[in-house]
Amino acid sequence: MIGIIITGHGNSASGMLSAVRILEGTPEKCTAVNYSLEDTSDDLEIALKKAVRELDDCSGILFMTDISGGVPYKLACELTLKYGKEKKMAVTAGINLGMVMQTNMARAYVNDVDALAELARDEGRRQVLMRTYGELADED
Repeated sequence: MIGIIITGHGNSASGMLSAVRILEGTPEKCTAVNYSLEDTSDDLEIALKKAVRELDDCSGILFMTDISGGVPYKLACELTLKYGKEKKMAVTAGINLGMVMQTNMARAYVNDVDALAELARDEGRRQVLMRTYGELADED
């Protein structure tokens, strides 16, 4: 099974995982690493490395980060570059709840971390919608 590490600013990672637990139950091999105001980037790096070690028995690891360009995303990319040859890893950014839920469920049949990252990205895009008042009023 591919492990998932959700990480982001504030309590966004643990909040996302909490929502997944409510809707789907507690996912296997999935952990949240928050980057709180009190943390340094070194603190986050230590926590992410610990999460990687905890998922050592997984066939790969997918980092799901809140925003591209942020410290959690950059550190996930650095860890992927550092350990990616030993253990298959990939990074996504811009997560939303539907994306995390679908990615979690897809691990039952997707065994390649790159394919799972692509599925996550595509589902994340599908989950973002915009509806104007006019469109909604026309549906009545």
